[in-house]
Amino acid sequence: MGLIDIKRRIAAAEAAAGRPTGSVQLIAVSKVQPADRVEAVLVAGQRVFGENYVQEAAGKWPDWRHRFPHVEVHMIGPLQTNKLKLALDLFDAIHTVDRPSLAQKLARQVQARGSCPQLFVQVNTGVEPQKAGILPQDADAFVAECRGLDLPLAGLMCIPPDDQDPVPHFGQLREIAARNGLSGLSMGMSADFESAIAAGATHVRVGSAIFGARDYR
Repeated sequence: MGLIDIKRRIAAAEAAAGRPTGSVQLIAVSKVQPADRVEAVLVAGQRVFGENYVQEAAGKWPDWRHRFPHVEVHMIGPLQTNKLKLALDLFDAIHTVDRPSLAQKLARQVQARGSCPQLFVQVNTGVEPQKAGILPQDADAFVAECRGLDLPLAGLMCIPPDDQDPVPHFGQLREIAARNGLSGLSMGMSADFESAIAAGATHVRVGSAIFGARDYR
């Protein structure tokens, strides 16, 4: 499929939803992708990437940032508190603020540094026990807690269950964001990003449709 095709589809989805061109940010999910594939996408002009693993990102992005201007790297995987300092050095945005203990440690680090990446609260809209994220019924209180810690929230993120229609989950995330005065909606992946854009996504996370299938061996 490739980067050009995905960008065309995003633009078409923006137009179909009556939204301005460029209102949706494409995050190219480069986790576990070979360096040559990622570099080809960098050369093609993509500048916003998503990573799941702090150590993997630390091993490859400092060099690419040096070689390519204006690169942003977003953390889209679970974040362990013992890797928080390194994550703050590496990432321009963290989409997985998912529990009070992380928020509290993040606030202390941010206050000490005097700077903060973009932050998104991850909401477990499917209430899946194996998946990270604040439960929907707890989301309002957690947003308030983060604000009480002076964390500047950009929005919310969700990963709908694989076996369900994602559209109701996108709608639920949009409703939680609206009642909390949050504009950012990080939702939609390779298989459903057009539906997410129709539902109001501001950030879509697309990996395999850009880079090809991952090889985890």
